[in-house]
Amino acid sequence: MTYEQLNLAAPKPVFSWANHPLGKDETQMAKNVASLPFVFKHVALMPDVHLGKGALVGSVLATQDAILPAAVGVDIGCGMSAIKLPFRAQQLDGKLKQIRRDIEAAIPVGFNDNSEIEKSVTNWQGWRDFKDLHPGVQELEAKAARQLGSLGGGNHFLEVCLDSEDQVWLMLHSGSRHIGNMLAQRHIQTAKDLMKLSEIKLPDPELAYFVQNTPEFAAYWHDLQWAQNYAKFNRDVMMARFQKILEQHLAGGRPTQPLLQVNCHHNYAEKEQHYGESVYVTRKGAVRARETDYGIIPGSMGAKSFIVRGKGNAISYCSCSHGAGRLMSRNKAKKTYSLDDLVQQTAGIECRKDEGVIDEIPAAYKPIEQVMANQADLVEVVATLKQVVCVKG
Repeated sequence: MTYEQLNLAAPKPVFSWANHPLGKDETQMAKNVASLPFVFKHVALMPDVHLGKGALVGSVLATQDAILPAAVGVDIGCGMSAIKLPFRAQQLDGKLKQIRRDIEAAIPVGFNDNSEIEKSVTNWQGWRDFKDLHPGVQELEAKAARQLGSLGGGNHFLEVCLDSEDQVWLMLHSGSRHIGNMLAQRHIQTAKDLMKLSEIKLPDPELAYFVQNTPEFAAYWHDLQWAQNYAKFNRDVMMARFQKILEQHLAGGRPTQPLLQVNCHHNYAEKEQHYGESVYVTRKGAVRARETDYGIIPGSMGAKSFIVRGKGNAISYCSCSHGAGRLMSRNKAKKTYSLDDLVQQTAGIECRKDEGVIDEIPAAYKPIEQVMANQADLVEVVATLKQVVCVKG
């Protein structure tokens, strides 16, 4: 399947790779974004598209002369990291439970942070610019330092996976933690205040924006790039610890060289060239997929995940989906499924099997195979992974 143009009667077209018709609220959200005067060419919706705040999760838009903080979202720089290691499936036999315990001991999850700050975190170059971030986060530097190298909660995870050739992979999903969230909230509020002052009427207050060449735009863009760098480095710090655990169990503690490494954002904005123009591309729940890009598209905690290479599809602004996408809300999943369902759907995986993660049950997500089939024109599959250990945030 390829994309279709939605009939929204909006000023700019909306192209969708989803295999399902959008619901009423999703349709309105897509129309709202496509009605903004600074949207470039069209809006692209990925196969895993679903409701978000202001803009749909799984949407890609290019803008000229303006940027939409809510279209990036509050977990700035959220994304994925994966490495392929020179280990085989049989080396994991009998070790999965202890590997999981060691991961949980080494990498804080949920609201937890690091009790000690390691040298690589202290030496991170980003701290030099902290004083230039929004005044409203200046008291958070110590917390941001303790959280570098922590997973967070929700759908964030760490997984040991096997590919179809029984090679071991490590994969994780995380973002910019509390500091990214606070930066996003501060700037979104500033944008909303500006809209009121300017008496600009928006189809949704969440679509408040900054105009290029204003101090507010410059401040947001600076903080956005900082938070994206923080998120990427956060994944690097965790992955280094994660890799060390596997080396201790499978290589007697000897360092190994990954055979492939991928680290990609899926909630972010960058300046890029499209259709011969320099534009701001915002991907909210989408991964960049130029011909030179590797990406990661995870399924749920009981499904397959995919390492992909982009095909550089211009209509999608060289993008692809960031996962399976939720089929139902967290509350609905908790009401629909039981602990027995969770145990059954995560059979064979070393992971939490308690009521605290029922909202992450595989059936709460769209079938990842269908999502992949919908974007065959956006990416090619490099490796198909299945998890054997999963640590949830």
